[in-house]
Parts: sequence; C-alpha cells; structure tokens
Amino acid sequence: MAAAAAEQASSYSFILSISEEEARVKALNEYLSTRSYIQGFTFSHADVEVFRKFSGPPVDQYIHVVRWYRHIEAIYDGSCEKNEPYKLQTSKGKRVQPPWSPPEGTNHYRLCLYNSLTRNKEVFQPQNGRKVLWYCCGPTVYDASHMGHARSYISFDILRRILRDYFKYDVLYCMNITDIDDKIIKRARQNYLFERYKEGKSAPAQLLEDVKTASELFSVKLNETTDPDKRQMLERIENAVKSAFDPLQKAVQAKVPAEEISRCHEMLLEEAKDLLSDWLDTKFGSQVTDNSIFSKLPKFWEGEFHKDMEALNVLPPDVLTRVSEYVPEIVDFVKRIVDNGYGYVSNGSVYFDTVKFDSSEKHSYAKLVPEAVGDQKALQEGEGDLSISADRLSEKHSPNDFALWKSSKPGEPSWDSPWGKGRPGWHIECSAMAGSILGESMDIHGGGFDLRFPHHDNELAQSEAYFENDHWVRYFLHTGHLTIAGCKMSKSLKNFITIKDALKKHTARQLRLAFLMHSWKDTLDYSNNTMESAIQYEKFMNEFFLNVKDILRAPTDVTGQFQKWENQEVELNKNFYDKKAAIHEALCDNIDTRSVLEEMRSLVSQSNSYIAAKKSSRQMPNRLLLENISSYLTQMLKIFGAIESDDAIGFPVGGNSQNINIESTVMPYLQVLSKFREGVRQIAREKKVTEVLQLSDALRDDILPELGVRFEDHEGLPTVVKLVDKDTLLKEREEKKKIEEEKKRKKEAAARKKQEQEAAKLAKMKIPPHEMFKSEHDKYSMFDENGFPTHDTEGKELSKGQIKKLKKLYETQEKLYKEYLQMVQNGSAN
Repeated sequence: MAAAAAEQASSYSFILSISEEEARVKALNEYLSTRSYIQGFTFSHADVEVFRKFSGPPVDQYIHVVRWYRHIEAIYDGSCEKNEPYKLQTSKGKRVQPPWSPPEGTNHYRLCLYNSLTRNKEVFQPQNGRKVLWYCCGPTVYDASHMGHARSYISFDILRRILRDYFKYDVLYCMNITDIDDKIIKRARQNYLFERYKEGKSAPAQLLEDVKTASELFSVKLNETTDPDKRQMLERIENAVKSAFDPLQKAVQAKVPAEEISRCHEMLLEEAKDLLSDWLDTKFGSQVTDNSIFSKLPKFWEGEFHKDMEALNVLPPDVLTRVSEYVPEIVDFVKRIVDNGYGYVSNGSVYFDTVKFDSSEKHSYAKLVPEAVGDQKALQEGEGDLSISADRLSEKHSPNDFALWKSSKPGEPSWDSPWGKGRPGWHIECSAMAGSILGESMDIHGGGFDLRFPHHDNELAQSEAYFENDHWVRYFLHTGHLTIAGCKMSKSLKNFITIKDALKKHTARQLRLAFLMHSWKDTLDYSNNTMESAIQYEKFMNEFFLNVKDILRAPTDVTGQFQKWENQEVELNKNFYDKKAAIHEALCDNIDTRSVLEEMRSLVSQSNSYIAAKKSSRQMPNRLLLENISSYLTQMLKIFGAIESDDAIGFPVGGNSQNINIESTVMPYLQVLSKFREGVRQIAREKKVTEVLQLSDALRDDILPELGVRFEDHEGLPTVVKLVDKDTLLKEREEKKKIEEEKKRKKEAAARKKQEQEAAKLAKMKIPPHEMFKSEHDKYSMFDENGFPTHDTEGKELSKGQIKKLKKLYETQEKLYKEYLQMVQNGSAN
C-alpha cells in the first residue's frame, strides 16, 4: 500500500508540474485510465491537490477526468470555496447519485377537426374519455349508388379508420338508411305504373298518342323550370323522346314490316320512360295503395348499396338504423317536441315551430348556415316533391317551419299516430334514430356538404327541442362536393357515374387513393387526371415495396441481417423519423391525408435514392432499416383502408380475397427459375448462342407477364423477381409495344424522309446549270448563251441586284452538277 501511495504521489507530482491547464488535464486523463477510481477507491490528499487546481468542471471529452472530478465532488462534505481546505471521506462510504433533470422534450400535437358549427379547426375532445359517438347520414335508397355517395362514405371511412386505428379512439359508428321518403314513394309508384303499362302492350298508335299527351304535361314542367342545369336535363329527355317518336310515327304511317314497327316501338318506350312515368303517376298515382310496393324498391337498392360499400372496402357501420323500423320511436319523438312547446298540429300533420324555438333564450335556429334562413327553394327541397303543394304550404305558421310528421295522401304509405294516418318527415328520422342509439349528445355528426341546410340545421333544432339542450352535436363534419370533369354531379339531373361503373374502370384502392390525395372537406373533381395521379401513386409505392421484398429475400444468416450503419443509414433513418413526425402533424391537422401521402412519397424517394446508391457501389442495402420503413408505410396504408391483408409489407398479390399467401408459396420456385435462367444466359453470352438469349427474353417479356410475374434484368446484378397484378403487367407490355412501334414508325419515317431528301438532291444535281432557269417561263423571257436569264416576262432587263442573286444560285448549281458528274464517273450516282 505504501509503495502504491508513493507511486501515486510521484505521478501526481509530475501532473502538478505541468503549468498549462489543458495539457495537465490530458495527462491526468491518461493516468486515471490506468487506475480504478469508481468502486472501493480511497481518495488521497494528492487527489485533492490536483482537484484544487481546476478552475471549473473539465470538458466532456476527458471522460476519466470528468468521472473522477464528479466522484470527489460527491463525497466532499459541503465546503464549496476553493480557498477552503477540502474535507473528503477518505475511506469507503455510501456513494450518492449526481442530480438528474428530465429532457425538455418537444411540443405534442393534438388532433384538430374542421367543425362546421364554428367553421374553424377545433381541438377534438370527446365527451367521455376515448369513447367517440358518431352518427352519419346514410343514403336515400331509390336508385343506384353513385360517385357522390362514394365521396362521402369513402371519406368518412378514412376518417373513422384513422380515429380508431391511428389515434386509438373507441368509435361507435351509427348510420341510417332512409327507406321512407318522397323520392322513394314517387319512384316506387312510377316504376309500378310503368311496368303495368308495359305489360298492357299498347298498340303503336296508342303509344304515340300517350307519348303525345305526356309530352304536353312535360312541356309545362319544362317551361316552369328556371334552374339552368335541370332545364338542360329536361331538354335532353325531350330531344331523346322526339328522336324516337318520329321513326315510330313514320313506320306506322308507311306500314313497314311488323318487326321494324316493333323495334321502333321498344325504342320509344325506353326513351319515353321518364315522361310516361310522370304522366301515369299524375293520372293513377293516388290509386296505388299496397304498402309492399313502397318497401320493395328501397329494399332492393339498400342491398345494392351495401354491395357497393363492400366493393369499395368501406367498413360497415356498428349500428344501422332504417326509418321503417323506427316509426314508433319517431312518433314518440314528435310527441315530446310538441309537449315541449316547439311543435304544432295542422290538418293531421305536425310542424316544427322555428319562430318559437329561435325566440327561446337557450336555443338558436340554423346554427350551421344562419344566412340561409328564409331560402324557400332549399326549404322546399328539404320537404320533398310530394309535400310542397299549396295546401301543404298553407298549413304552416311560418314559411320556415318544417314537417315533423306528414299526413298521408292517397297513394302514399301510412302508419298510425295520435294525429291520424301519416308518415315521418325527412329531418326527424335522423334525430329520433340517433337519439335512440347515442343519447342526448354525440361527439361527431357527419354528412355531405349539401346537407348542412336545411337538413342538418333542422336536425339540430328538433333534437335540441326534444332534449332541451344546446349541444346535441359537438363536432359537425361535412365532406366536400364531387364534380365530374369540372361539372356538377347530381342524381336528379341524371348527371352521375354509378359506383359499379367506376369500379369497372378503376380498382377500389385507386379510388381511395384519389380521395386520400385530396382534402376530405373540399371539392373533389373526379376526372381522368385525378385518377391517373392515383394510379401513378399506387404504381410508385408498389414498385418500392417489390424492391424491398427482393432485398429481403437475398439469402443471409442470422447475424448477417444486422449490418453496420454508415452515414447513409444514419441519414436515411433521420429522414424516416422526420417524415413520421411530419405525418403525425398532418394527421393532427384536420386529418390532412393529402400532405400525408406527399410525405410518404418523399420518404420512398429518399429510400429509392439510398437503394440506388448502395447498388451502384455494389453494397447490400440495410435490410432492417428498409424493412422498418416499408412496414411503417404499409401500416399507414392499412390504416387508410388502402390495404386489406395481413402482409407485413406492400399490396397483396392477387387481390384481398386470396385465402393463401401467393407470394410466400410461389416465390421460392420463381427464384430457382430466375437463377437457372441467369446461368443459361451467362453460358449463351459466352458461347454467343443468340437463339437461347432470345428464348430467355421471350420468357421474361411474353410468358411470365401472363402469369403475373415480372423479371427485371440489371447488368452485373441478380435478376429482380416481382409478383405484380397480371392486368398491370399486360398493360405495361402493351404500352411498351406501343412505344417500340412508335419508335420504329418514327425511325422508318426519318429514313424515308432522308431517302426522299437524297433523291431530291440527286435530281437537283442532275440539272446542268445552263438548263436550271429555262423552265421558269413565268419569271423570265430571254436567256444568254449559258442559259442565264437576262429579261423578265415583260421583256425588261433584269436589275443588277436580281442578276447578283441569280448568279449565286447558278454558281451553286455548277458545283452540284460537277459533284454529280464525279459521282457518275465513280459509279455511285444511283
């Protein structure tokens, strides 16, 4: 021990002899690296002497000195002045930990949603912890679902999935089906009456007479229509009927063969369906009394709607309510509104008293669109075509009042109520059904932008009148309009694309990506450009996933999957975390999926650049890093509903309905084929057997694409094997052929043009200079002995300027002609 102390004192004496502080610290660091000063070490007075030489804590780079310094501080008994003697515990004793402080951290973003009740983005705060009560207005089922429906239901499906699967809210999603409505009643009656008319097999002359009568009624409707879009639609119907009416009329008059008359008869019947249906409903609509006629139509179209939603990968609601099943609840709901003083009975109908409600201190009418109050056109559209007759309108205390319960007329379905036979109003259904399931207040109510007034404003009013509160809905979300190539889309205007027709052109994923690439609350234009952007995005992401899968398939042992990180990996990982943060921020900002997809695209671009750089330097990209990135991107697309499979990476091969994982099943065999083909190609190149190389190319270009397999050959690298949708590969092949054919056509055209130019040049070269001007009789009348023009057609001598220009042309031709004679002499003038 004495020898050790002497050695220590000697070392410290040397250190203390160094005057320059940095050099002294460096020497101390080297010395301390050879001895233990952490566990069981007793500090000596020599340690203290050196410690007292420090003007302050040492810099972090001298780690041994830093630890030594902290340990001495920790066991010092409290004296802090440098000129005071240090009192150290020089025997083993209890050590104390240095002070710790938490990191400052960063800002936490909170989810904000655009709330139509404030027309601002508001922090989303559910009423009951993580539980979210959500009601969404469903379809009125009287016709095929169209892209306007898709706009709303895909958008809400995306929002619902993100709240549930990303933000981890416990969402109860309720949606209604409107199966009692003026549109349904009228369409059901018209369909029934038109089918009976067709079954009657009226004679051609009778059909002509009926269409003529119906056209008179239709003309009145057309003349009364002021809406330009609706008028244009009616004019199209009128023109179509006329174009089918004239041929039948002429055929009957000319007494052509029965087959031709029958063909014209069917054509007119088809084109005049709307016109005849309207006329038949006016004449016989009140005689339709069988309630089953009114339930058959909505039941069929509701089934078609659910099929369309499933095809679009839209999640079914947790709770589905139908108006026809909630009539007793609706009656009770209306009774309570009347009892609370906000409704009144008039001629068997019940109306909501907007004046009484709005004058109440605790209520306010038209919270969403207050500026629309008094808009009679919108109010009447909300009441329905069968409910805006003069006698109906005269039943109201105020033009702004709306029907809670409608007394049924002949030709309308009806249910018992305290006010007589009747049926629910349009707005009341949502209030009663949502109230029955979700109670007096919900977190989110969703619907299309065009439902804000009067439908949603009336819902709010009657529900708050029923519950006597002012917070029936906390957040009102409205999806934007959908236009078709810039034009307004409307079922009533017959300007719409059905979901089934849209799915014939594009996949459900492509439609969803198109919606994700736009804000859910803004107008979306469904056009070729919009869909092409979605297709290219899908292709871009898919190629990345396929490339990563190929990298992950490269054979390696257990330890080989863990690769050293260089600067490139550190940089890509930093970008990865930056993008994740940006995506989270965008989702918090009103679920901005448009920005999210752009951030995802940017991350893929950075990853592609990383892969390319690694491959160009013949290095293997980092498997785990790329797997993490691609898994994250896949998970985000799953959250958005763009991927429905259990695959960890990428889009499913062969569609979502596959029961087996095709990729894991067939890929080992394809890789064996790929390696065998590479070996054969290598031998064929060395032996210069072009036929084998051609067969190898045919396998890649013609045979495998038919099976949904793509082989990508890269010089000096293994062939990349990818499983891709067969239709996509065949389309790529056709496009490639078109490009090659276009190149070939251009090449042939360029060769022809060059040949023609050379032929024209040769023909010009053959002309002797003394002959070149003699054929131009329209310009010159006299020539000299060399064939050079001297006078114009009027006999005037040519000016000096003209002669100078012609002389240049003459000299140029002389050179060409000499070249030609030389070519003849050489035998190359062919």
